Amino acid sequence: MSLIQDQYGNYVIQHILEKGKPNDRAFVIGKVKGNILSMSKHKFASNVVEKCVSFGSSADRQEIFDEVITTKADGTTPLYTMMKDQFANYVVQKLLDLASEPQRILLVTKIKPQLPSLKKYTYGKHLINSKFSFVLHLLQSLF
Repeated sequence: MSLIQDQYGNYVIQHILEKGKPNDRAFVIGKVKGNILSMSKHKFASNVVEKCVSFGSSADRQEIFDEVITTKADGTTPLYTMMKDQFANYVVQKLLDLASEPQRILLVTKIKPQLPSLKKYTYGKHLINSKFSFVLHLLQSLF
């Protein structure tokens, strides 16, 4: 965990995720799961979370996706916090990039009602401008 959050150690972990053996990759992803929100908001760990999304198996990606969209007891979801965060918004963008079609539709469905409030946040605007407008346009053409 300390390497994941270290300014230099995170690069070692990213390398393991990109080029490591499957069991080593699974070990790292196992450490990240359950901590997606806090790690996504961390300057260095957020890069590791993005690599987990990119290089994890489809089952790993599904578990990360589920963790991000699951509503907590207080009625919030990590997704809403992540969309407004300076580092975590990049994890959301990576999820949008690599999501399966049903996952992408679900993400857009959850993001769309938040558009007015996202426009108030600098990093929310990044998400809207970079990925969401393209995905929203694509989905509107489907329906």
